[in-house]
Amino acid sequence: KMKRLAFLLSLGIICFAGKGVDVSTYVDTWTCLKNSGYNYAIPRGYCSYGAVDPNAQKNIDNARNAGFEFVDIYVFPCVRCGNPENQANQVKALTGFGTAWLDIERYDWGGSKSENQQFITAFASKLENLGIPVGIYTNYYNWQSIVGLDWTGCSQYSLWYAHYDGNPSFSDFRPFGGWSYPAMKQYKGSTTVCGAGVDLDYYSQSYL
Repeated sequence: KMKRLAFLLSLGIICFAGKGVDVSTYVDTWTCLKNSGYNYAIPRGYCSYGAVDPNAQKNIDNARNAGFEFVDIYVFPCVRCGNPENQANQVKALTGFGTAWLDIERYDWGGSKSENQQFITAFASKLENLGIPVGIYTNYYNWQSIVGLDWTGCSQYSLWYAHYDGNPSFSDFRPFGGWSYPAMKQYKGSTTVCGAGVDLDYYSQSYL
């Protein structure tokens, strides 16, 4: 059964699939987005300069009020700030979201792969200890550069990967970091829907 499901995922054929948006700014057209067929919202919850996004709570609440089925956040860690546990504590101030997706992409990662692994592990572990579900946002090349393709220290978390091919399916996915299949794909970046600047996502509810 699992092999069949993985095969269907690889073809983009999955019963519990849908589309969502992620945003890094304040959005006031969540109802329009919902009516346009998106039912997953992921506003930025934490900024790379080391503070909770000032628009996060409003975006979470407004997406919920618009009827979005899933509302998560993504967390852009401040590596140069250090103390990932303290950053996780700040995320705890937000309410009404599901998973906190740790955004692991090539930006300000100056340490060794080992140091980066330790930072990510500490951040994710603290979020879990606070009762916050954790996911990982990255892609093959970011993971390779920051922690190494063979590091599997986060493979227990759901994977949201980025590949801007404009194709809402997982047919392009290749395993890395211990992940055999993803939960979600960011398939188009920096577009406009309902007057809002968004990235477009495709997800499988089976693996969220």
